[in-house]
Amino acid sequence: MQAVILAAGEGMRVRPLTRSRPKALIPVANRPILEYAINGLLANGIRDIIVVVGYRKEHVIRYLNTLDVPVDVVVQEKQLGTAHALNCARHLIKEDFLVIPGDNYIDTQSLRRVMKEKNAMLVKNHPYPSNFGVVEIRNGMVEGVVEKPDIATGFTISTGILSLTPDFFNCIESNDITDAINAMLLKGEKIKAVPADDWQDAIYPWDLLTMNRRLIKSVAPRKSGTIAKNAVITGNVNIGHGTDIGPNTVIEGPVIIGEDCRIGPFCTIMPGSSIGSRVTIEPYSMTGNAIIMNDVTIGSHSRVRDAVIGDGTVLKDHVSVSLSESFMEIEGSLMKVIFGAIIGDKVSAGPHTTFEGAIVGNNVSISGGKRIVSTELAKDSLMVI
Repeated sequence: MQAVILAAGEGMRVRPLTRSRPKALIPVANRPILEYAINGLLANGIRDIIVVVGYRKEHVIRYLNTLDVPVDVVVQEKQLGTAHALNCARHLIKEDFLVIPGDNYIDTQSLRRVMKEKNAMLVKNHPYPSNFGVVEIRNGMVEGVVEKPDIATGFTISTGILSLTPDFFNCIESNDITDAINAMLLKGEKIKAVPADDWQDAIYPWDLLTMNRRLIKSVAPRKSGTIAKNAVITGNVNIGHGTDIGPNTVIEGPVIIGEDCRIGPFCTIMPGSSIGSRVTIEPYSMTGNAIIMNDVTIGSHSRVRDAVIGDGTVLKDHVSVSLSESFMEIEGSLMKVIFGAIIGDKVSAGPHTTFEGAIVGNNVSISGGKRIVSTELAKDSLMVI
């Protein structure tokens, strides 16, 4: 069996994190989301893998070249839709195949069940179905899919993971896979609905924290680097090579810390923390339920919780990121959101800055002492007191 991974899109709703990388390469539990899709296929014996790239394709190709498994790469020159992306790989499809979004996580067992069916769709109940394709099911078979309806008629959605035959390409008449599915049904073909056990997608950037909490639980414990004798480490903790854990630092898993980091002394790393490589967390600081990407510096006496922090960002001393419940206007609608901060790449925040439910674009500079609540700061902004 073959597999086509769709990794061409930007993930506009996850900005600013996708300004400098495609959504499929956002690190969750210190691994690109795309890697989970590839590993799921390999675990099910699928080696014939095609990856469709597009937005910032050079980043994806560079990553794929680091893998031990060879993959075929197809370029979607313009991001016109999922069916258009799939059609780009049509010339390589020789047998039954899976379609998998490159920016989702699916457990191995669910993938195994759907690949055993001739024509099938992996489905899952979701509390916010209008963000997805809502699936109508009768007697275990798909009767139709309505893409992102204003008012959903149910909570069962398509995960975008499909088991198909090459005949499916004859049903593609537009740029969207949902349209092709409905055209296939109109022709009298059957599509089985296969329930997923565990599926994760991040529609908005704060959803990455939910995905991270789920995936970090499976990280294998490892204690490399240098760990001070009086550091306290409990639970499932993975510490990379070259990392230095200072005296009296407390780490409570599940936690993953990358290579060549400097943590502490007197720091507290709470559960759900994914810390990238070459990160510095200075004394008396605390993190928890956070994705901290590579080359980040967090100053002393800081508190970073419920946050995603992009590459190369510098938070000076006494910076606080705290959980906030607020309403944001998203795609023309008010949405209730709960998170601390989404901070892009290469942001600089001066001492005593406070973030509460803030979204900060790339290359923003904040002079310090500012309280940023339920605010979105555009990229390259300068905020002074």
